[in-house]
Amino acid sequence: MRLVVALGVLTVLGLAAWVRLAPSDAAAWHVDPVRAGPPGAGGWKAGEAPADAEGPVFAAPPRAVLEAVEAVAADTPRTARLAGSAAEGRITYVTRSRLWGFPDYTTVAATPAEGGTRLTVLARLRFGSSDMGVNRARVEDWSRQVAERLDPSSGT
Repeated sequence: MRLVVALGVLTVLGLAAWVRLAPSDAAAWHVDPVRAGPPGAGGWKAGEAPADAEGPVFAAPPRAVLEAVEAVAADTPRTARLAGSAAEGRITYVTRSRLWGFPDYTTVAATPAEGGTRLTVLARLRFGSSDMGVNRARVEDWSRQVAERLDPSSGT
């Protein structure tokens, strides 16, 4: 019985280590969110909702929008930049869950649009098939915070 428990504990610890330590391939995750298809189970893309068919538009230049995203991401716990920059026009972040360290990848791109800059955000999970709405909540929260940073009078 002790052997079974020990093997179970080792298996859980091994899986936890694998999830936390598995390298992130920037080439696989740093994709253009404008051209990317649907994010798959557990993912979310700004623009999926009918009211926001193409993603939010901000009255600021693309670099300013991405710099606001960078500030928001820097304030998000357990989030680090994986690839890209505001100068490049696209950035990918990895955010890890608190307990297990599951990685979620969020790619943002800012493109000129009528009235300013369109922000497209693509959030995906790496492991599993459900994130219990975490990616959608992050995308919506980041979009709200970016709007507040770009136009402080729009805040609540």
